[in-house]
Amino acid sequence: MERLLSMSWWALALRGLCALLFGVLAIAWPGLTLLMLAALFAGYALVSGAVAIVSALKARTEKGWWLWFALGLASIAAGVLALVYPGLTALLLVVIMGVNAILNGVFELSMAFRLRKEIHGEWLLGLAGVVSIAFGAFVLLFPGAGALALVWLIAFYAIASGVLLLGLAWRAHRGEAPWHGTPTAAH
Repeated sequence: MERLLSMSWWALALRGLCALLFGVLAIAWPGLTLLMLAALFAGYALVSGAVAIVSALKARTEKGWWLWFALGLASIAAGVLALVYPGLTALLLVVIMGVNAILNGVFELSMAFRLRKEIHGEWLLGLAGVVSIAFGAFVLLFPGAGALALVWLIAFYAIASGVLLLGLAWRAHRGEAPWHGTPTAAH
């Protein structure tokens, strides 16, 4: 699992950048219509999912690779649903986003739990999972929130998740801070 994370630092970084970009765009355009928000979310989910799947397939001989693969499938499924049904009601879009965030959080927490004895710094991935689950639960508990409030909430979630994933990617790429033992040659 240590090797999987070390090999996949670029995937973490790309997912983090996608989340950050999604969050910044949501803040930059606070008056987005729900249709635009659905398209923006679909793009984010599809790219993030594709990156996770490619990373998993490249490291399929490593222990735990299937968690990355499952994360990618969940994100792509959410993105496809948002693309195929762009006219979804706000409530259904909120449910899709909430469920996607919870699934991402569960997979991220699972990976952090599995890595707890292999690395230092797994808390970044665990915290990203907690943020995802909290966001998803909030969205599912309060689906009637206004569109502007939803955009700001989504932006905060995406930025927080992006920063945490970028932090983990940086540590994994450096190969020194989070890992026990000697630095890896992941550069």
